[in-house]
Amino acid sequence: MSYEAVLEQIKHKDGKRRKFEKNNAPKERDFGKSKKECRRCGRTGRGVISKYDLNFCRQCFREIAEELGFEQLK
Repeated sequence: MSYEAVLEQIKHKDGKRRKFEKNNAPKERDFGKSKKECRRCGRTGRGVISKYDLNFCRQCFREIAEELGFEQLK
């Protein structure tokens, strides 16, 4: 279950919500694969193309490659 989903479930329980936020907040990363994020869909981890400062995941890149000026190999 995601962090946001749990917060939604305990939103009316003030004490539990504060304790959960204090102890389970996602950590801000300085490096690693979770630091890179697709600028189109927000996916993190493997498959993010950062070469030439693109920062698109491979799925989004395939959809918009021709618009960016890349040619498809035949």
